Amino acid sequence: MESRKDIFRHLPNFITCLNILCGALAVIFIFEGHLLTACLLVACGAIFDFMDGLTARAIHAYSNIGKDLDSLADMVSFGVVPGMMVFHLMKQTFGIQGFSDACSCQYLWLLMPMLIIIFSGLRLAKFNNDTRQTESFIGLATPANTIMIGSLPLVLGFYPELTWFSELVLNKYFLALLSVFSSLMLVAELPMFSFKFKSFALGKNILRYSFLLTIIVLIIFLGWLAVPLFIPIYILLSVFEWITNLKEMKE
Repeated sequence: MESRKDIFRHLPNFITCLNILCGALAVIFIFEGHLLTACLLVACGAIFDFMDGLTARAIHAYSNIGKDLDSLADMVSFGVVPGMMVFHLMKQTFGIQGFSDACSCQYLWLLMPMLIIIFSGLRLAKFNNDTRQTESFIGLATPANTIMIGSLPLVLGFYPELTWFSELVLNKYFLALLSVFSSLMLVAELPMFSFKFKSFALGKNILRYSFLLTIIVLIIFLGWLAVPLFIPIYILLSVFEWITNLKEMKE
């Protein structure tokens, strides 16, 4: 029989499985048209995604199985789910219930969100084999991409009276561009800062503190409308840091 210590070593993997469960349930709710519930489940999945790594470090329970399982969980919660969200929104733009209801001219549009799922898989495979991404990211992380996409149905649900926003989001051209943009950002050779604080010194974390302060200000003034702005601002700050570092290297 396994000792209590050996049983606790399985705790991080159990938490990762909860992430998979949240992602699977989110897909079900998306197909049933409950995107707000799906967003809540993805948020829970993100918490479990954070907790499994934290738990593994706390009890020193590292394994290759845990690493692979974590990527598989991310593929479900932060790969399949955002793709299905955009797919559902795309269906709404055409006023159809399912893929089988579409006419031939609509198939290509409905397939565009599948790029998000494909490139999420490429992103995760790349991350697992890229030694440069131990302290920062190269390309947009899948959870960040899911926040960017999941924020859209979130705002639609909380602010149904904002016709300009619904007209923007429920537009096939916008959704197609979003699918392409997010897919390319997932595998882009663009350094992006992480939120792993080695220290809390202002000088070494000025970008992180600036981002967090900007988020707080936006939430105070815009409420839920601020959420879709988080990841675009994060990308812009990462680009700014990248350009600044390039200039410093040339000097």
